[in-house]
Amino acid sequence: LEVVSSVSSEINLGPLLNKIISAITKMLDAERSTLFVNDEKTNELYTVLGEGLGSTQLRLPNNVGIAGEVFQTRKPVNIPHAYADLRFNPSFDKQTGFFTRSILCTPVFNKEGKPIGVTQVLNKRGGPFTAEDEARLSAFTSQISIGVENAKLFDDIQNMKNYNESVLESMSNAVLTTDQEGKIITCNAAGLRMMGVESTAVVEKQVDEFFSGANEWVAQRANAVWATGNEDVIMDAELVTAGDNLSVNLTVLPLTGAKAERLGTMLMIEDVSEVKRLKSTMSRYMDPNRADEVMKSGELGGTASIATILFSDIRGFTDLTEELGAQGTVSLLNEYFTVMVECIQSEGGVLDKFVGDAIMAVFGGPSAHEDDPDRALRAALSMMAELATYNARRIGEGRKPVDHGIGLNTDSVVFGNLGSPRFMNYTLIGDGVNVASRLESACKQYGAHLLISELTFRELRATYRTREVDKVVVKGKTEPVGVYEVLDYHSPE
Repeated sequence: LEVVSSVSSEINLGPLLNKIISAITKMLDAERSTLFVNDEKTNELYTVLGEGLGSTQLRLPNNVGIAGEVFQTRKPVNIPHAYADLRFNPSFDKQTGFFTRSILCTPVFNKEGKPIGVTQVLNKRGGPFTAEDEARLSAFTSQISIGVENAKLFDDIQNMKNYNESVLESMSNAVLTTDQEGKIITCNAAGLRMMGVESTAVVEKQVDEFFSGANEWVAQRANAVWATGNEDVIMDAELVTAGDNLSVNLTVLPLTGAKAERLGTMLMIEDVSEVKRLKSTMSRYMDPNRADEVMKSGELGGTASIATILFSDIRGFTDLTEELGAQGTVSLLNEYFTVMVECIQSEGGVLDKFVGDAIMAVFGGPSAHEDDPDRALRAALSMMAELATYNARRIGEGRKPVDHGIGLNTDSVVFGNLGSPRFMNYTLIGDGVNVASRLESACKQYGAHLLISELTFRELRATYRTREVDKVVVKGKTEPVGVYEVLDYHSPE
């Protein structure tokens, strides 16, 4: 009764098994005893503790040997002479350094009658085990089975808890949980690092108390999720921490139990400051729309699409560079590009690249609009108008004006990554690109500033002041292409 009472109060499997096997050994006047527990995941009988085993852990399939037979048949086995029984495996004696003479093995059942293990007692002093020993061991194991099952369940839960905690601690995102009263119960290591605080400054604090002042919005979101039971997500918000202001994504989830009861909330905070800085840096070297695509997909494959390509180039640039020198040339280009790129992006165009003093932009493709040819032409007209304003300012400052030519073409092109595995450039290629480049160059021969192809002309939805200039055979083509000059940028004079 004393042993059963102490067993009922023990929840840890190791100390519980220790008490049980000590009691069995003493009760049956045996040399050793072991309690094997069934592992349902591996279908193995194992013991974490046994007399004379030291740190040795025995594991065996639950259908092998004497213990396996008892577990499968659910019937006890009493063997007076172990080495005379073919079911006995002498290798265990070699493994443990013990000589087995007699064996008494009985199954251990839970309260539903399901076998959860076996008890094995070795070498009764003074002779073999009797029928009375069988009855006493069977009665004892029926009393302690509930304790064994509870301890095994607690062990499984503890392992699950340790597993979940390991997952949380290995995460790079901050994870906090609150209880029903809004008290913060847990905060993982990433959360402590992110917010620059010790555990004592977070755990056991009310969510309203910890997230206050500039961070009050976090507590408001958590309270709203607790009130409604609906998850909430906020992107790219500012979190003020002990070290710095961070850009974060916040996800708040309701926590529910097995019976759908409300347990609290979970807050997951993702630090996107580095991503935001990277995107900001990338946007300075490529179009922001493209930077978004690269950040989302990592790698971009090749896709064919209809697009309108715009080429522009400064006239007489070589002479300008000789007059201005290196610093003056860079200063001129930065001023010029700033004005022209704004015209392109205001119409939804994507800057593809700068080639010296030339600009290549695209309207359509992955970020297409229904009126891309019109958008491209409006951008080109805006570039001409802004160039006039820019030149008026330059002349007023005593500097030479700048002139340029623009070519537009609408055709099927291929978008994709080009380059080597070490360096890639997301760009577009195809005959449509080549024709736009040739049209920009042809502006010199026709004394024009803005030429568009017949393909672009046919796709325009609005009405513009145009005139047909010529039909030309572009290099690499056999069919002539109609060329139109657009005159809308001219003043009334």
